[in-house]
Amino acid sequence: MKETEAWGLGMQILPMHRHRQVSKGPVWIIVLVCLVSLFVICGYLYPPENSSTCYVFSTRGCKSFTEWLPSYSKRELTDEELASQVIVEEFLRTPPQPTENSKIAFMFMTPGSLPFEMLWDKFFSGHEGKFSVYVHASQRKPVHESKYFIDRDIRSDKVGWGQVSMIDAERRLLANALRDSDNQHFVLLSDSCIPLQKFDYVYNYLMFTNVSYIDSFLDPGPHGNSRYSPHMLPEIEKKDFRKGAQWFHLKRQHAMIVIADSLYYSKFRNYCRPGLEGRNCYCDEHYLPTFFNIVDPGGMANWSVTHVDWSEHKWHPKSYRAQDVSYELLQKLMSIDESVHETSETPMQKLVQPCLWNGVKRPCYLFARKFYPETLDILVQLFSNYTSA
Repeated sequence: MKETEAWGLGMQILPMHRHRQVSKGPVWIIVLVCLVSLFVICGYLYPPENSSTCYVFSTRGCKSFTEWLPSYSKRELTDEELASQVIVEEFLRTPPQPTENSKIAFMFMTPGSLPFEMLWDKFFSGHEGKFSVYVHASQRKPVHESKYFIDRDIRSDKVGWGQVSMIDAERRLLANALRDSDNQHFVLLSDSCIPLQKFDYVYNYLMFTNVSYIDSFLDPGPHGNSRYSPHMLPEIEKKDFRKGAQWFHLKRQHAMIVIADSLYYSKFRNYCRPGLEGRNCYCDEHYLPTFFNIVDPGGMANWSVTHVDWSEHKWHPKSYRAQDVSYELLQKLMSIDESVHETSETPMQKLVQPCLWNGVKRPCYLFARKFYPETLDILVQLFSNYTSA
C-alpha cells in the first residue's frame, strides 16, 4: 500500500518537474549576462586602438575598463587638476557653433618676412571671407607684399628654438585668432610651409572634420619618453608622455582649451627644456601631444596635416632646394595616405597608420615644409597645375 502511494506520489511530482524544465527564460538571462561580462572583460584586456572609430561614440575617445569605475577607485585629483578637468570637460560638452561666415585662421610663425607670401596670395585669392591671417614675427618686423598679410601682424616676442617661448608664441597666435568668433579652425604654419592643395579642398577638409590634427605618438626611446621628468607627477605620468610635430590644426573647442590651460603648460615650462637634469626636452615636440593624449585622446587624429620629411634622421627635417622641386615631387607629397612615425629606440620601430578623414581613408597632407626661399618662383609656376587635381 505504501509502495503504491509512493508510486502515485511520484507520478504526481514528475509532471511538475518536467514543466519547470520547459521554462527557459532564466537560462537565457544567465547566458546574456555571461556574454555581456565576456564582452566587458575582452574590452578591458584588448581595448580598441583606432581613435577615429572610438570618436564616433565619444569625443573623449577609447576608455579602458578602469575609466568607467567610480572615481574613488582612482588617484585623488589635486586641486589644480580638478579645476583643469572641469574647464576641459565644460569646453568639450559645448557643441561647436558654426557661424554664417565660418573661417579658418591661418597662423604663421616666422622670424621676419614670409618668403612664400605670394604663393599664399595665390592660394587665398578669390576666397575672401573664408579665412583669416595672423603673423607672429619673432625677430624683425615683416615687409608684406600680399594684401592678405598687410596689417595682420600680432604683438610678438622672441622665440628660442626648443624653448617654452615657442609654446608662448603658439598660444599668443591662438588668443588673437579666437577673438574673431567666425574663426572655427586654426592652423599653425611656419615661414617654410607651402600649400599642397587648393583652397576649397583645404576648407572643406578642415571645416567638416570631426577631429583636430595633432601629431602624437609614443616613443619609448631616448628622444621620446626618456625626456620625461618625474617632476611632472602626479598630473603627468610617464605612460602618458607623447611626442609629435608642433604644426597643428585645432578645432575651436580645442583652441580654447589650449589657451585656458595653466596646469599642464606650467609642468612643461618648468620641467621640459634642453639640458635640464641631463635631458634635452623640447616643449614644442611634447606639450600638445601629451596634453591632448590626457584630456581628449579620441578627439585628435594623431598625425599632422603638414608634411615633414624626417627620413634623413638628423636634428632637422629634410629641406627642399630649387633643384628638388618638381610637379612629380608635389604630386607624391599630395598622394601620401599613411602616417609614419619612427621611434628613437634601438632597434627603431616604424609606426604606420592610415590617414582617416571621418572614417574614410584620404590623403594625409594639406601643407608641406621645409622649402627654401629659392623655390618660390617654381612653386608659383607649378601651383595651378599641382593643385588642380
